Order: sequence, then C-alpha cells, then structure tokens
Amino acid sequence: MDAPDARALLKKYQLRAKKSWGQNFLVDERAYQKIVEACQLEDGAPVVEIGAGLGTLTWRLAQKATKVIAIERDRDMVAILREELGAVENVEIAEANALTYDYAAVPGRPVVVGNLPYQIASPILFRLLDARANLRRIVVMLQREMVDRIVAQPATPAYGALSAMVRMYGEPKLMAKVPAGAFVPAPRVDSAVLRITPYAEGRTRVPVRDVEWFSQVVHGAFNQRRKTLRNALRAMIDDAPLDAALAEVGIDPQRRGETLSVEEFALLADAIHTKRHA
Repeated sequence: MDAPDARALLKKYQLRAKKSWGQNFLVDERAYQKIVEACQLEDGAPVVEIGAGLGTLTWRLAQKATKVIAIERDRDMVAILREELGAVENVEIAEANALTYDYAAVPGRPVVVGNLPYQIASPILFRLLDARANLRRIVVMLQREMVDRIVAQPATPAYGALSAMVRMYGEPKLMAKVPAGAFVPAPRVDSAVLRITPYAEGRTRVPVRDVEWFSQVVHGAFNQRRKTLRNALRAMIDDAPLDAALAEVGIDPQRRGETLSVEEFALLADAIHTKRHA
C-alpha cells in the first residue's frame, strides 16, 4: 500500500476540513518524516496519536511502531479511519476526546504524538505532562509562535510562564519548522514540531514542596511583565513573607520575572511557601 495522501482521501470521501474543529491536513512528506523521526520508535514503544484525522500520519507511524492507538472524535474521520486502516493489525482506532482520554492507563509507556488544534493545544499539553510518569516522549505539532515560547530561554522576549512550566516537567526541543503550505487547507500561520522528553519517573526538573504553588508563583510573576518581581507578586503575597523569601534566596526584588530560571522560581516558591506558613 502506498502512503496515503490527505488530498486524495478528502476527494474520495467528498469531505472538507471543518474550520470549527481546527482541521488542517498535513500533505508534506518531509514533515511526516520529521514527526516520525522525532518519536524515536526504534525502542519498540507503542504510540498514542491525538487527532488521527484521515489516518495519513497513523499509517506512517504504524510502519515503525509496535502499536498505534489512533484517537479521533470526529465521526466522519472515524469512519474513514475504520475504512482505510481497520484491517491494519497494529492500529487500534479509539473514538474518544483527547481532552479526557486516560493517557496514563496505556501500557508500555507510549509516545504521544499529534497535530494539536490551537484552541485546545495548551490544555492537552498539560494533560499529557500530568501523565508524564507513564509517557516516554511527547511529540506535537503546534503553532510556531507557541513552540518558540515553550523553548525560549530566560531573559528573552518569548520567555514566559509557559516556558517555565513546561521546562519544570520535561526537556523541550524544537524538532522541525513546518510552513503553512504543508497543509490543506493552509492555515494562516506556520507550525513547528516540538518534542518534550519528560524527566524520569515523573520527577520535576528541580524538587519543589508544592507544584501547584510553584505554578501560582510563576504565573503571578508574569501576569504583569513590566513590573518588578516584588511588585508583580505583591498582588498574591503579603509584603513581609515575600521580602523575607527574596532575601533568603538572594534574588533581587527589582528583577523581572522573565529573567528568572526554573531553578530560581523553584527556590523562590519554596521560600515563600515556608515564610507564609511560619
């Protein structure tokens, strides 16, 4: 069987991409190759594919993976998947919602891969990171601007809460840039392939007392980027514990949140946590 083509399948089944579902179908072979390569399936890992759509990536993954669980909630797409790939032994088609799917329950520590619609990319990504102890790798296609923010380093314009939070859970890496013309219909923006390798056994990059509190401190620091760290965090923390915590960890209160590394945020969050409960 030749590699399936999205344009041919749309024509065959007389379908169009649904704008309300954020559907854009990949048609560039080099992009497919980059995605499959990023998955590193040589270790025999099973794959969970989010938003399998027409099954074009599913088929290519199935050539390398021991098993592919293809998640799709659009019934038109599910029907095509069953027609085109239902007889492929190592493909399991799951009519399910990617936002509620239990990724941690899949045996074998799978690789999760998918082209994530922009409107639900962030909640799906953090759902995957919540399940990170049971996942080998996360390989996702996102809008290029979002990938740039995730991989950004401290003290750069793109660095923000998303950068710090993702880095707390895993190591992100830009794997490929994908132009808008690689899709039908072409979206208005370029995309990129991102791989996140979770830290072993679901650990965080650095230990913290309370991950939820760490998240609150990070988001608080970035809520008003122009403000100094002290002024930004005063909206959520009393002056006394905040000043004591900053002094204890040696962070200048006049710095801005965008200059802090994940490690510094962790130290500060723990120090504030201790001072608030003293």
